[in-house]
Amino acid sequence: MSPDPTTGDPRRRVPRTDTLLADPRLAAAGDRLGRGLVKSAVQRVQQRVRTGEVAPDAAVGAVLAELPATAGSLRPVLNATGVVVHTNLGRAPLSPAAVAAVVAASGTTDVELDLATGRRGPRGEAAIAALLEAVPAAEAAIVVNNCAAALALVATALGQGRELVLARGELVEIGDGFRIPELLQTTGARLREVGTTNRVALGDYRGALGPETGAVLKVHPSNFVVRGFTRSVEVAELAAALEGTGVPLVADVGSGLLRPHPLLPDEPDLQTTLAAGADLVLASGDKLLGGPQAGLVLGRAELVQRLRRHPLYRALRVDKTTLAALEATLRGPLPPVAEMLAADVDGLRARARAVAGRLVEAGVDAAAVDADSRVGGGGAPEHPLPGAAVALPSAFVEPLRGATPPVVGYLDEGRTLLNLRSVPPEADDDLVAAVLEVARRWT
Repeated sequence: MSPDPTTGDPRRRVPRTDTLLADPRLAAAGDRLGRGLVKSAVQRVQQRVRTGEVAPDAAVGAVLAELPATAGSLRPVLNATGVVVHTNLGRAPLSPAAVAAVVAASGTTDVELDLATGRRGPRGEAAIAALLEAVPAAEAAIVVNNCAAALALVATALGQGRELVLARGELVEIGDGFRIPELLQTTGARLREVGTTNRVALGDYRGALGPETGAVLKVHPSNFVVRGFTRSVEVAELAAALEGTGVPLVADVGSGLLRPHPLLPDEPDLQTTLAAGADLVLASGDKLLGGPQAGLVLGRAELVQRLRRHPLYRALRVDKTTLAALEATLRGPLPPVAEMLAADVDGLRARARAVAGRLVEAGVDAAAVDADSRVGGGGAPEHPLPGAAVALPSAFVEPLRGATPPVVGYLDEGRTLLNLRSVPPEADDDLVAAVLEVARRWT
């Protein structure tokens, strides 16, 4: 845009800030998103008017185009990685029932009030009841921020100033450099390591027990396995060996699988582990359970009550929206994670052919291919899930992350793959639209 011939100075044609903010469309956006966020967008557009990028009479439309959908910065993303529980993408997507429960709980609620008596009531009672119905081997349960918080609470309450016995092969590092032994030591517990990296026997545990033992821990190895000359001790063996000693057996089963799953035969689950004799089990709420981020602790009532009364519990307990989402996940329809795991290969192939066909019709080089997917989140690392994907030229992988909505795929043998196991079927139209949006930029 050239300078206004009548003024000679384009800065004099820049719409005033108060004039723009008074526009009914931007005033409505301010009510929805906050005046500060809208004002920032106005200032950016004013600069674009000064440089001639935006015409003065198009400023309002440009501001509206810059505004986000919500006042938060997190954006919905299509997970086409084939990793069902992807930690970097927020792990389990919530079910519509859980989202509705979160919205209902987001205002003033009776989370800790008995409406009948008007007195203080038990916090999260309904969510705990749903958890106990799902895992009948448990006598009691509590919910904290995440599984690491659950482990820290257990280690503090049972092991502070005492010894926690666990196998060397289970001293694992989880995501972002966090290491289980370091987490446990910060609680004031002393670690009593038994066995070697690849082998541990029941005698190793028995030999480590003593008057200073606070608990014996079994920790989920997360996303690695040790093969070859190996040996481990099952929960049932350990439980029998600890009987009568008064030493509790705590098992971190990690993934939050409630019951055995036919596709994941080696993945431990809460019900089986408790039935095998564990006194407490710990798990994540946002992995295979398919719910919100949470740390679940279930087991013997006496031990759970001990954790509940520990001062640290107050710092780790979850909020009302987490309790609402957890209860709705347990009582409501199948959450997306369960549906993704249950998706049959023929159905995934049919979707891949349909999506690829639509793209080919629009002139995009696309094809339906078979592709394995993964559970993710440290669960079942050795069990690929057969499935299907849409293959595109490699150049698509990066710009797709900037599409609307962003699509996260991956490169495989020189192709961009969009794996459909981790994409809900109702998002296939959005997936096609995002690919076509990228393709249009190159034409």
